[in-house]
Amino acid sequence: MTKQISQRELRNDSGRIMRALDDGQTFVVTRNGRPVGELRPFRRDRFVDAGTVAELFRHAPRLDWERFREDIDQRVDQEVEPRA
Repeated sequence: MTKQISQRELRNDSGRIMRALDDGQTFVVTRNGRPVGELRPFRRDRFVDAGTVAELFRHAPRLDWERFREDIDQRVDQEVEPRA
C-alpha cells in the first residue's frame, strides 16, 4: 500500500521512512499537497538453493527437445549476416 508523505515529513522523519522502505512500503512524496515523486524499495535478489529448484521442477512435464528446437527455428531468425 502506498502512503503519501510531505516533503517536510521526508526531511524530518527520514529514519522512520528508510526503515519502512526496508519493510517494503512505498511512498508518494508531495510538495504543497501535489505529488512530486515516489519512493519505493529496490527489488532484492533472493537466493534459492539448487535443491529447492530441483524439487519445484521435479513434477514438471518433460521437455520434448526436438519439438522445442523446431519451434525456435520457425520463430527466430538464426541466419548470421557478416558485417559490411
